Amino acid sequence: MLVGIVSDTHDDLAAVEAAVDLFESREVDAVVHCGDFVAPFSVTPFDAGFDFYAVRGNNDGEWAVESTVNSFGTYLGEAGVLSFGADGGVENGSTGGNDADAVDVAVTHGTSEVVVDALVGCGDHDYVLHGHTHASGIEERNGTVRVNPGGLPIPVEGADDAFHVATLDTTGSGAAAVTHHRLDR
Repeated sequence: MLVGIVSDTHDDLAAVEAAVDLFESREVDAVVHCGDFVAPFSVTPFDAGFDFYAVRGNNDGEWAVESTVNSFGTYLGEAGVLSFGADGGVENGSTGGNDADAVDVAVTHGTSEVVVDALVGCGDHDYVLHGHTHASGIEERNGTVRVNPGGLPIPVEGADDAFHVATLDTTGSGAAAVTHHRLDR
């Protein structure tokens, strides 16, 4: 299963469309948005040929973002847990259960570094996906991989200088299963 990962699109429709185009061209099965759409109009382009999951970001001030996501995807609230099964199925809110080959993923926006660190450190998840910093990154620690797909470039030290997204190939393992993509908007 191939999973697209995106965050911090902040109402930039050109960036959203570039991400959706990449995900469609890679034929991803699902996309996870790690928050900060900002407004509902920048959610709707993700109503495409893949399953869609999203968490709330600190700039998602319009509560209509939740109902817009739920009109075609699954809104996970402040954080969520997904299990991507070897059979291509996705379970929301639980780990793999009977599927020993399932890939268990925690998703949060990343506003609290303490929460991200706890999710990585607890050992319950194969991957922890988050955004917020606008800096693409990957870290493998004790069997868990932290993935920040990046976001729009912002004038903050450490932020990416271009828009980035990521993909996760659940047939692989560890950091090697993640690819970051630089996108032109």
